[in-house]
Amino acid sequence: FFRRTKQHLTVLVIHVDDCLVMSSSIELIKQFKLDLSRHVEITDLGEMHWFLGIQVRRDRERRLLGLCQASYIDAMLKRYGLLDAKPISSPMDPTVTFSTAQAPNSSREQADMKHFPFREAVGSLMYAAVATRPDISFAVTILSRFATNPGIAHWEGVKRVLRYLKGTQNLWLVYGQAQQGGLVGYGDANGNSQEDRHAISGNAFMFNGCAVSWFSKRQEIIALSTTEAEYVAATHATKEALWLRQLVAQIFGPIRAPTTIYSDNQSAIALTKDSQFHARTKHIDIRFHFICWVISDGHISLIFCPTSDMIADALTKALPSFKVKHFASKLGLGAL
Repeated sequence: FFRRTKQHLTVLVIHVDDCLVMSSSIELIKQFKLDLSRHVEITDLGEMHWFLGIQVRRDRERRLLGLCQASYIDAMLKRYGLLDAKPISSPMDPTVTFSTAQAPNSSREQADMKHFPFREAVGSLMYAAVATRPDISFAVTILSRFATNPGIAHWEGVKRVLRYLKGTQNLWLVYGQAQQGGLVGYGDANGNSQEDRHAISGNAFMFNGCAVSWFSKRQEIIALSTTEAEYVAATHATKEALWLRQLVAQIFGPIRAPTTIYSDNQSAIALTKDSQFHARTKHIDIRFHFICWVISDGHISLIFCPTSDMIADALTKALPSFKVKHFASKLGLGAL
């Protein structure tokens, strides 16, 4: 919820019975809490330092704000017996492929796997992946597909993600590092490298230099080419961009310029312009051509960027450690 008062803005974020109040005026925050206390009993915890298990830290001199889940990660490591595990530099091994063939084939193997809390661990990792750790999103997306019948290889994959988090648990999502830039998106896909031939879409949206929205998910259709997979990923990114534009416009005012979305596939970009290569794309579901109309209306602009600069690359495939560090930094993860 938000309220405008002359030149000031007050925003209220609510999750069940946890409330977070932000405003450009301290007096408005005090007045809001006073008004609210007249209707319901409230507990005023003062300036925000924790919210839903996420630590919040502000550096007022440098005008930075950071989010971190170090304590949550520590609790996970303790719960799954990995406090003394050796840290590792990447959440997934690029040379390892997970498949259903690695699932238990006998009742004995299934009984042995019951001793490993696979579902619980993946569920715990999901909260970190959606809250402050976009760098593990792809790994969690892949591993969650085997929750119904996981094998030892899948459990080792979960432990690797936890070991990666152990070595990077003090990373913060740091907002305010780039004072300019506004809303910018990145959309990518990894083709049909998965066992079921469904590509993985990865999208990340940055606001003034730090990720505010990201996801890594399996595409609904089986793309017949890399171009088609990238085209579908760009459409997913477009839908997210429109929602974010509406949110930002509601709170801060109308956005005049189109939102830039970067893609590393020239052919996919060409498909959005003037219905090029129609004969090769007429089988694509009409809903994925939605991006063409959004571009023609001036809401987004699809721009090419090299794969080496494609931030969403980390959300579509397992990468070597040096690329993991590079893209984690680009997503806004770092020290505070």
